[in-house]
Amino acid sequence: MIKLAACQYAIELIESWDDYLRHLTHLVEEATAQGAELLVMPEYAGLVLAGQLDEATRSDLHGSIAGIQPLIPRWLELCEALARKHRIVFQPGSAPVLDPDGQYRNRAWLFGPDGLIGHQDKQIMTRFEREQWGIAAGIDSLKAFETDLGTLGILICYDNEFPMLGRKLADLGVDLVLAPSCTDTLAGSYRVRIGAQARALENQYAVLSSPTAGTAPWSPAMDENRGRAALYVPSDYGMPPSGIVAESPSDTVEQTSWLIVEIDLADVARLRTAGQVATRRDWPEQFAH
Repeated sequence: MIKLAACQYAIELIESWDDYLRHLTHLVEEATAQGAELLVMPEYAGLVLAGQLDEATRSDLHGSIAGIQPLIPRWLELCEALARKHRIVFQPGSAPVLDPDGQYRNRAWLFGPDGLIGHQDKQIMTRFEREQWGIAAGIDSLKAFETDLGTLGILICYDNEFPMLGRKLADLGVDLVLAPSCTDTLAGSYRVRIGAQARALENQYAVLSSPTAGTAPWSPAMDENRGRAALYVPSDYGMPPSGIVAESPSDTVEQTSWLIVEIDLADVARLRTAGQVATRRDWPEQFAH
């Protein structure tokens, strides 16, 4: 049994590095005080760093992305230090990162008690990212991350809506998918939720979702946010019939909160051989019809 923490993250205006350090440290301590061993924050959580830019820059869509680039290494050092200090697995959300080829990519990092485990780029961009923001698709394929808590994968927001991406993680042996998301409408949050539940059903693994929520009028990228933190599993023996182990009570918040939930990933894995259905095993059969 492991204890997971999924953040329902309010995008606050934090205007100095010291205030941000206190903010993130407090959030991590709040979750670990409740026994959380794995913490997940949402897609583009790193854009909160834009609050430290001058008002004109942080209110400009492209300027805010460029402006946070010098702050990202310091942010990652802080995330790694928190993971080491609290002996946790920590996925602190994602940020748009400028790569050497001149392209920005939506990147999520994973830290453990011994430091950086690796990173995962978003594979498929939304229309907003492609057409307005100029974010490019990841050039690295999906990865499996080995941790003491289990084998983890990351599907960032829109990636959860594509069955073959979820299947790739199943083929890599993933037990739990981390699903950081950022959606500005209720419809968008439901698309991610439906996709995440479908991937859990098809592949007989668990999916932990962490969204942005609430309003941030200071940020042109994340001014409106809707979504519930949740843990999804297959609807099968020993699991909730709905496939929802736990979920935030509301899709919007004024203050950041954690959804704390326990799961035995071995119980989920057991469904692949002893469940009512064998969707993971039977997956190839659909291509014969």
